[in-house]
Amino acid sequence: MRTVEEHQRVVAGLIERRPPVRLPISETLGLTLAEDIVAPLSLPGFDNSAMDGYAVMAEDAAGASEDRPVLLPVVEDIPAGRTDPLVLQPGTAHRIMTGAPLPRGATAVVPVEATNAATDTVAIRAAARPGQHVRTAGEDVTAGTTVLRSGVALTPAALGLAAALGLGELSVIPRHRVLVMSTGTELVAPGMPLQPGQIYESNAVMLAAAIREAGGEVVASPMTGDDVDAFRDTLGRYAGEADLVITTGGVSAGAYEVVKDALGAGGVEFTKVAMQPGMPQGAGRVGGTPVVTLPGNPVSALVSFEVFLRVPLRAAMGVVQPERPRRNAVLTEDLTSPRGKRQFRRGVFDPGTGEVTSYGPPASHHLRWLASANCLLEIPEDVSELPAGSRVDIWDLS
Repeated sequence: MRTVEEHQRVVAGLIERRPPVRLPISETLGLTLAEDIVAPLSLPGFDNSAMDGYAVMAEDAAGASEDRPVLLPVVEDIPAGRTDPLVLQPGTAHRIMTGAPLPRGATAVVPVEATNAATDTVAIRAAARPGQHVRTAGEDVTAGTTVLRSGVALTPAALGLAAALGLGELSVIPRHRVLVMSTGTELVAPGMPLQPGQIYESNAVMLAAAIREAGGEVVASPMTGDDVDAFRDTLGRYAGEADLVITTGGVSAGAYEVVKDALGAGGVEFTKVAMQPGMPQGAGRVGGTPVVTLPGNPVSALVSFEVFLRVPLRAAMGVVQPERPRRNAVLTEDLTSPRGKRQFRRGVFDPGTGEVTSYGPPASHHLRWLASANCLLEIPEDVSELPAGSRVDIWDLS
């Protein structure tokens, strides 16, 4: 059997980064920037008002107070978006709105709350100082400055900055396109009636969600029965659109192992990994496309995705820290584990106490418990017993 680390290296070696692409800015949230962004212009691009109020020369209103207001004629009205150049003459005021360009000669903005809000002659009731409520050109960003570095994840704030700089497209590392195929004649799509001996298909829904949560794109998630020709036809129909194919089921030692039968003579190697759950695994290429085959039991499938696929998938999309947070916690109970296999148990971690409790049976079909767990306990291969109070490594799934 392979060790977990050996199979991790095999899978990681298959998943390669796609070349950068330019995408509309609206399609880049969460993607990784592929090149530095150098500001093509300054922000703000011009001196403008930070308040609704009156643009003045500060010295004209330096002595204003509630008891002795300064009276100035209002000679212009400047809404945001006005584009014609204006000049403020000494002893006058321009009514101005937030974001509107400051007229040449103005050195301060008096908030409307400190005036009588008049449109003909304004009474200023508070002293003004130079620079008051003025946003100066370039105080946020100076043209030519590198504002975002290659390798950063594009957050809403980062996209807001790029848009403010007038950038309609960005160079990014694209999402990995993943085809998810679940196999089994017993599978029925959710929402359809069940016949005796049938079960609802859940792996494709679960893995597609895991791929999207990791930042990838799901090309399709078809399911096929235990028919080799049908499986190959479905694979051929979609594989050309995918950077990675993930299958579930059909990889064990039974009589109807459709994935193993369809791909075993090609470029996919099937193996056993010393872990629980998730022992039967496979990895390789079909027609140049990476293929990773996972077990069919739902817990085995999702744990295998976490252990083998999530990190290299995220790394291939340029995520700087692709791993789940790892913690060390205090076990609240006695546990046993099969010697010679690394066990991944569902658990509930309490960050307040630093304690962790295993959650549900270890068998690979108990999906209910995984759905409510917030961590995986990782128990090494050489450990068969863990008494309460032991320290154990956990993968934080929250």
